[in-house]
Amino acid sequence: MTAIDKIQVLDSIEKELLLCLQSAGQALLELSKEKTSQKATETHTNQFLKSLNIVESKLSEQINYLTQVSTGQPHEGSGYAAAKVLQMAWHRIQHVKSRIKELEECKIKYVQATNRLQTQRTGPNPGSGGVM
Repeated sequence: MTAIDKIQVLDSIEKELLLCLQSAGQALLELSKEKTSQKATETHTNQFLKSLNIVESKLSEQINYLTQVSTGQPHEGSGYAAAKVLQMAWHRIQHVKSRIKELEECKIKYVQATNRLQTQRTGPNPGSGGVM
């Protein structure tokens, strides 16, 4: 793998990460609207999760590649900093996943509340078993 190939791979990871952040922002924007589209929110959320998985797998590939091409000589410095960076990145990924889960729960509550309000305004549907 040439240096240009490595840079191109890292560039594609960066672009995927930007797509991931864009999707998260679009999902949040959709949830903040007064009239939320559940389909649009789910589409953006699914795109976010897909992009996040791609970024995670590509970064893992790069880490594995770097491990394989290492000289095999013991490192004179400490590996603590790299391990800490990796740990913090993993923590951030987990945090983002938990925030997405919270957003999904908020979305469900919002949709349920909206449905209740619509039912109260329009009354029960004729086929819903209401007394006539």
